[in-house]
Amino acid sequence: MGNTVLETVRTLLPAIAERARATDEKGRIPDRTVRELTGAGVFRMLQPRPFGGREADLVEFYEVIRAISAVCCSTGWVASVLGVHPWQLGLFPEQAQREVWGTDPDTLVSSAYAPVGRLTPVDDGYRLTGRWSFSSGCHYARWALLGALVIGDQGRPVDFLSVLVPRSDYRIEDVWDVVGLRGTASNDILVEQAFVPRHHVIRNYEQAQLKGPGQKINRGPLYRLPFGAVFTSAVTAPVVGAVAGGYDSYVAATKERGSLSLGGGRFAEDPYAQVAIARAASEIDATVLQMDRNIRELTAHAAQGRDIPMELRLRTRRDQVRGTERAVTAIDLLFKTAGGHSLRRGSPIERAWRDAHAGSVHVANDVERTLAMYGRGALGLTVEDNLV
Repeated sequence: MGNTVLETVRTLLPAIAERARATDEKGRIPDRTVRELTGAGVFRMLQPRPFGGREADLVEFYEVIRAISAVCCSTGWVASVLGVHPWQLGLFPEQAQREVWGTDPDTLVSSAYAPVGRLTPVDDGYRLTGRWSFSSGCHYARWALLGALVIGDQGRPVDFLSVLVPRSDYRIEDVWDVVGLRGTASNDILVEQAFVPRHHVIRNYEQAQLKGPGQKINRGPLYRLPFGAVFTSAVTAPVVGAVAGGYDSYVAATKERGSLSLGGGRFAEDPYAQVAIARAASEIDATVLQMDRNIRELTAHAAQGRDIPMELRLRTRRDQVRGTERAVTAIDLLFKTAGGHSLRRGSPIERAWRDAHAGSVHVANDVERTLAMYGRGALGLTVEDNLV
């Protein structure tokens, strides 16, 4: 039996770690890294089997992403986002999937889901115009999934769609200059009056109902899971991985570090450092345990053909946003107790701190709104949200 994706990825981690600082400084992942992750099968983990994919277990996918992110969060973030799109494309009509993967199953797809695009109905499809921000890894993709509103006769939005657009129909504007996740090259995508055939769209409402045309050929349980669980967990996984990597670096450095506050003694003897380590480790463990539990339960329901309870969908989102929040709490503890050592530009602690905070501001990590949504459900009130 060949190596698993995780086993193969682990052999790549030392080299990815060596490139982490350059990735951060140059604002883009090296082409070599993308080729290596492609060769390892990372981007095909959630891809449908009819098009060369593995249809891997989601828990395994997130474990791979955390491992990559532990040495370079920008690389892990791009691997996660580009790696989750094949799952969503598996919900599109078969013709769309064939156009993307028919000649090259390693073709990548980026995204920008904010509904800022405008779709005008025409014969056999739509005309699309818009500008989208934050399309991570878009330079490596030959297609993009973009959020757009259908504009009716009265000039008002009548539907919310995810639209599949080929690279020939959009241009990328390099605007990415940020404090964290610098290497993700999450640039802008611009489209002007591009024709979109009907088989290149999927309704967000239909997707929220756990339905999609692609289920006719992709019958596995993977393609009967909520977007609100699969995609948002792919946003949290890199954050948790980065913090876990920062934790490992902190513990290793603390074992060797002296301490002026202890009269020259070893910093490892400082009870405040010991408590910080314990608290951070607990936050990381709690996040991974809760998220993995929820994903396994969702998958079990789908595999057995049972309806997925709204309670479970809401709990998955609750624990996902709390997972990001816990990870940020953990890295803040370590950053603070690491003292001046955490301020060095490019150090693992400093980079993990910046990257975790940057990842936490993604809309999928809107803690208050998501927790309020969970509370509504617990109180028996109606919950209507495409990210459940």
